[in-house]
Amino acid sequence: MRLRHIEVFQAIVQTGTISGAARLLNVSQPNVSRVLNHAEQQLGFALFERRAQGMVVTAEGRRLLPEVDEICQRLQAINLLTEQLRSGEGQTVRLGAAHAFGQMVLAPALVAYHQQAASVNVELVTEHFGALCQSILNDELDFALAFGQQVPGELLAEPLFQSSMVALLPLNSRQNGPVTLQWLCQNNLLMMQTQDPLGRVLHRALRDKALQPAVSLSIKTYSVIADMTLAGGGVGVVDLFTACRYVGQLKILPIAQPLPFEVMLISRRDRPQSQSALQLKQVIRQKLWDIARQCETLFLTPALV
Repeated sequence: MRLRHIEVFQAIVQTGTISGAARLLNVSQPNVSRVLNHAEQQLGFALFERRAQGMVVTAEGRRLLPEVDEICQRLQAINLLTEQLRSGEGQTVRLGAAHAFGQMVLAPALVAYHQQAASVNVELVTEHFGALCQSILNDELDFALAFGQQVPGELLAEPLFQSSMVALLPLNSRQNGPVTLQWLCQNNLLMMQTQDPLGRVLHRALRDKALQPAVSLSIKTYSVIADMTLAGGGVGVVDLFTACRYVGQLKILPIAQPLPFEVMLISRRDRPQSQSALQLKQVIRQKLWDIARQCETLFLTPALV
């Protein structure tokens, strides 16, 4: 029996008539009669006896009923699941992010996303770049928001945003214009680590100018650099998003020599994204634009891609 045969058979069993089955299936009576006749021809036996009071299931039809009921229940479950998938109900999006994006970007982005897709669960993990890439490769994350650098060939990197790093100084600093790398080094520059995505850019720029910070302290988390500056431990270089969190607490200035960075979304190249994940990506893109405009009015003009 074909699936259409089963649907018509079940509809006639439920309603007891050809006309009732047609209404249930939202088709014409001739269409139901044609499908039933075709099914019986294919099977080689009758499924119903045509009587004045309606259609009565034959002995052969009654033996088929348990299996037909099971198939129809599975079809109903499939239809329910497809509706849930369409609306995102019961889905989980596993999102990773660099630490710097957790509060400034993802917190408001997730609030906005849940206003659109309240039935979708989001699992958020903040980690460093290498750990994020490995989690995506291990199928532990659907995608991640990270600072740009080379990714393994199995991963796809979608560029979102490009700009330059900024300098963090104590609020009482006399500096008001762009500061040089030399000045930063002379004033206890708190360094990023060399293996860090933004740290590589900073270390390369210092090497090109043969500069060496006065202190040897290197820090992996950008917000800790800002907190150290706030505590009077020196000056720092961070991304715009980390800097935005310290407006009013620290002086934020451009750097005379641009230190470019990029923000990107990373995902598996061989895995299509769910509709819920694609929707969340779009919300994150928009939030990045919104925050970039805010930063643009505060310290410098970023370039969006």
